[in-house]
Amino acid sequence: MSAKAFLEYTVPWLVDSPDDVQITEIEGEGEGGGVVYELTVAPDDMGKVIGKRGRIIRSLRTIARAAGQGDGRPVSVEVVD
Repeated sequence: MSAKAFLEYTVPWLVDSPDDVQITEIEGEGEGGGVVYELTVAPDDMGKVIGKRGRIIRSLRTIARAAGQGDGRPVSVEVVD
């Protein structure tokens, strides 16, 4: 499973407004010329994606990076307000 497919599947399950979830892929912006995925969610859902002390977003980033290893490119995940 690719990093984008993982995020597209997982993030809508975390929020109350799954129709407001947008995932934008930006090539060549990440570490070492990899890819950055920018997550945009409804303002009320921001805390659900970040989690207490950032635990959920850290977990999403870790799994997305591991999935990116299969694609052979570095992956970064950012939450955009």
